[in-house]
Amino acid sequence: METKKIKRREFFRKGGMAVIGASAVAKFSTIPHKVLGANEKIVAGAIGTGRQGWTNMRDFILNEETEIAAVSDVYKPHMEKAIEITKGKAVGYKDFRRIIDRKDIDVVIISSPDHWHALQTIYACESGKDVYVEKPISHNVYEGRKMVEAARRYKRVVQTGTQQRSGAHFQRAAELVQSGKLGPISSVKCWNYSNEYPDGIGNPPDSEPPPDLDWDMWLGPAPKVPYNKNRWIQEGGWASFRYFWDYAGGWLTDWGVHLIDIVHMAMNVDAPLSACANGGKYYLKDNRDTPDTLEVILEYPGFICTYTNTLLNARGIDQRGYGIQFYGTNGTLFVDRNGFNVDPEVKRVSRKESIKLMEPITSEGSEQHKTHVRNFIDCIKSRGLPNSDVENGHYSANASHLGNIAFRTKQEIKWDAKNEKITSSVEANKYLIREYRSPWKLPG
Repeated sequence: METKKIKRREFFRKGGMAVIGASAVAKFSTIPHKVLGANEKIVAGAIGTGRQGWTNMRDFILNEETEIAAVSDVYKPHMEKAIEITKGKAVGYKDFRRIIDRKDIDVVIISSPDHWHALQTIYACESGKDVYVEKPISHNVYEGRKMVEAARRYKRVVQTGTQQRSGAHFQRAAELVQSGKLGPISSVKCWNYSNEYPDGIGNPPDSEPPPDLDWDMWLGPAPKVPYNKNRWIQEGGWASFRYFWDYAGGWLTDWGVHLIDIVHMAMNVDAPLSACANGGKYYLKDNRDTPDTLEVILEYPGFICTYTNTLLNARGIDQRGYGIQFYGTNGTLFVDRNGFNVDPEVKRVSRKESIKLMEPITSEGSEQHKTHVRNFIDCIKSRGLPNSDVENGHYSANASHLGNIAFRTKQEIKWDAKNEKITSSVEANKYLIREYRSPWKLPG
């Protein structure tokens, strides 16, 4: 049967979107999505309903303008809990494409593992839906660019889950950096310290998947491998899939992307010029792929940004487990989710200037996630760009991806940001994209 004869609803139900190219998909995506009135309810569907998915759902439900009509997860207990969160109002589906296909749904909330973000976001954009997608937006650079292109082509509002951009105190800290009061800033440090020695996430053997989990669908476009608990989730904790290259990029793309995103916002930059990294899996005795110790240096015009991660010591810089510090000639600004403070270089500035610099010397943290969701909802109605627009998310993810590429290749990576290519190594460019497992294909 010719593509043009397939009805759109039948096409989605048969999974056709996964196996044909973007040119064919576009034929089914020309009907514009409805324009919401000022007082009209926003109907959402949630894809991926694990721990982060539940958090996202709750904050959407807190807004009276939104309701969650559908949820999707390949693990039945997660889906059942998500339905409970909606007080039984949502319909549950194992296949996320059933949500994409529903014409009554305006917004898709994507909280699935990283290796699914691109496909689900692009499919949602093509079907006329706005998207809230968790960070990092992509598994690799190529996917992220395709997500940006889809958002622009179909005129969709896409908010990335880098919620710190919506935090009032992060915004004030960025304004202070940009004001020049700290003086020229030549160095920025970002870090995550914790101690998981010696067992880390452990070494469970490969086994049969839980009976309520569709393991093949969970893997989706990723390589076919036997089920291993660590490749999926740690009960009572955050999902440990993020420590395997097939699905994610370790701490750098999970937590580091939040910190780098604020560096981009405050320093008003989009991309590094180069990246280099050292580290390894030195002492943890678990089955993760990603390192337990990592030091990344990202060079930007006029400054360097370092990202440090260790899972072998929890002390951190100034005994803080995580954070960002901007080092200026007149002072140092520290910021995390609890607030920010400034320490002047008192030997370099007068007492009068020092007092000015310290106003305010401290700022308490602000609620970011609820504000981030609120910003997204406002932009759905106004059609404006949200605080963490998909392109912002793409650039912050790219910096993290480049750090991982430098680590995995043991090479200094020279980055052509305009063309999104590595100029220093032909070999390293293979990490900018990945091969999808059949029948899944990335449109375009």
